[in-house]
Amino acid sequence: MQTTVKVLNEEGLHARPAGLLVKLANNFSSVIELAVGENTANAKSIMSIMGLGLTKDTVVIVTAVGSDAETALAEITNLFNNKFNL
Repeated sequence: MQTTVKVLNEEGLHARPAGLLVKLANNFSSVIELAVGENTANAKSIMSIMGLGLTKDTVVIVTAVGSDAETALAEITNLFNNKFNL
């Protein structure tokens, strides 16, 4: 399964929101990846996410494969849409 999200944060995906994303992704057994163009990142690795250099208005494809993929995508989409404010 996959969905598309947009980085809405003014500062992009710096350490704090990346950490929140990793913490959320690690709650799921599914394999979760982020993709921007040809570049992909493991959503369960902060270094991998930071390597994408996600800035404001970047469109990201989020893919999840596993038994809880639908829930994972819904919660990750919600996190992006709420600008990482929990």
